[in-house]
Amino acid sequence: MLTSVQKEILQTLINLYQSSDGKSIKGEDIAEVMNRNPGTIRNQMQSLRSLSLVKGVPGPRGGYKPTIEAYHSLNISISDKEKKVPIYRNDERLKDISVAKIEFTSVPQPDECEAAIKVLGSIKDLNLGDTIRIGPTPVNNLGIMGEIVGRDDMDNILLVETKTIRSIPKQTVGDIASRNVISLKIDCSLKEAAKVFSENNINGAPVMKDGKVVGVFTVTDLVNAFADQNDTVTVGEVMSKKVIIVNENIKIAKAIEILFKKNISRLIIADDDNNLLGIVTRTDLIDSITNLNQFPIITN
Repeated sequence: MLTSVQKEILQTLINLYQSSDGKSIKGEDIAEVMNRNPGTIRNQMQSLRSLSLVKGVPGPRGGYKPTIEAYHSLNISISDKEKKVPIYRNDERLKDISVAKIEFTSVPQPDECEAAIKVLGSIKDLNLGDTIRIGPTPVNNLGIMGEIVGRDDMDNILLVETKTIRSIPKQTVGDIASRNVISLKIDCSLKEAAKVFSENNINGAPVMKDGKVVGVFTVTDLVNAFADQNDTVTVGEVMSKKVIIVNENIKIAKAIEILFKKNISRLIIADDDNNLLGIVTRTDLIDSITNLNQFPIITN
């Protein structure tokens, strides 16, 4: 059983090791972070080495490195393939810090959902009352936003009162896309396009030529054309040619990222030859996240 001091030293070593990209950590650096005497750290390191939790690295650039057993002793998972789960404060990503584990501590109470966040890296700059955003996690695309209501420096845990929890489904855009797509021909008149929009209650459509997607025409394009008194032009002359076409197998999380980066409201789904397969809108993507029927039922 580790003492509280040994656990704190081991946690500090792991934090420094994570942010050093695998370089060995000197005892003086650990002592400085913990505000303790370097001699005390060296003495404790001997005990941790005997427990196979720390290995010493000789030489001028030497120091200490945590072993796999060190991670296990602090209940921290480790893998060469692990992806870092980011933490943001005020929309700014915090450097040298990531999430190792998330445990929900009070899910049954609808008014109190708290999460214990096991962190890799120093949490001493995070304070009670700070609003943070965590994620997305690599497997379930889980994202959490909430307020820090507790902090355990010894075990490197943040207690967060969650405000928002979202998990982006693992589905592809092909799973949620509309397949019966209303399209416009490239030589379609603006009056004909307006009629299509009105009859089908849509505000945009892909533009086709010889069975291929060549552009997108929206209500905004229509209004701008009439405002510029270009009412005699065809859809093909005023459409947007910067079409974002995606494969139907890309994940919903990736599609959301593309929409926000490109500041667009729909993605055209087509094959490698630009044959139209479907369309997915911003609304479709939001519905895929907020539809509770898509969440699995968890039982004990």
